[in-house]
Amino acid sequence: MAGAVTVRLSEEASHRPKHITESGPVKWLLIGIAFLFLTLIVILPLITVITESFKKGVDVYFAALQDPDALAALKLTLLVAGIAVPLNTIFGVAAAWLIAKFPFRGKNTLLTLIDLPFSVSPVIAGLVFVLLFGAQGYLGPWLDERNIQIVFAVPGIVLATIFVTFPFVARELVPLMQAQGTQDEEAAASLGAGGWQIFWRVTLPNIKWGLLYGVILCNARAMGEFGAVSVVSGHIRGETNTLPLHIEILYNEYAFSASFAVASLLMLLALLTLAVKGFVEWRTAALGRNTTKSEG
Repeated sequence: MAGAVTVRLSEEASHRPKHITESGPVKWLLIGIAFLFLTLIVILPLITVITESFKKGVDVYFAALQDPDALAALKLTLLVAGIAVPLNTIFGVAAAWLIAKFPFRGKNTLLTLIDLPFSVSPVIAGLVFVLLFGAQGYLGPWLDERNIQIVFAVPGIVLATIFVTFPFVARELVPLMQAQGTQDEEAAASLGAGGWQIFWRVTLPNIKWGLLYGVILCNARAMGEFGAVSVVSGHIRGETNTLPLHIEILYNEYAFSASFAVASLLMLLALLTLAVKGFVEWRTAALGRNTTKSEG
């Protein structure tokens, strides 16, 4: 009987598929395709931006960065991100906490609305704001009577950026908080903790790395947003141009070295964001390994 079981187990093992990590031509072919794709899509564009930025010399490069319009675009980009990201963070945490921790009717509808900016073109989103707040829009005359300008001004850029970036924090936190469940919060409530105490001392520490990851993604999209901002900005130099819009204007004026120089600045911000993102991922994985070891 034991021999028959051994033979059957050996037959089953022989029919099992080989492990995916075994060396072979397929493995190296897939690695080569991935590396080639990465080179064409990521590495070569980065090299092109750097080489074109310094094509006419270091003086031209720094002159382009010190241009008043470029500095104004940088300040506006940081200002818009500084407003949109904190607001989206507050909304994302509140929405994720509501969706993951409390049962209520309309939860799927709320999730669909949160995902709406992912399915709507940024250009369409910008046009919607123009139709609402423009001079000929639904609220345009009312705003004009009170000397309030939203479209072709900073408020319109902020609103457009908030719209296209608000799903990032919420969508990062909802699955995390759903996986964590409500046991910790229920235990804290049973010990007499209030709602804010539960949030600050239990919920927030459990989601801090996921929250930081969502904030990083939101910030990266806010700084690089082009479509919606292009529609509502009016392209006023020194006033309503963010870095992506300023790069487009320079490129259309055939100031290629200057446009690539400003693009390198935006690329530097993106690489800095990527570095922080990598650190957060590493830290999250390290915490996960430590938790697994402690439970074992």
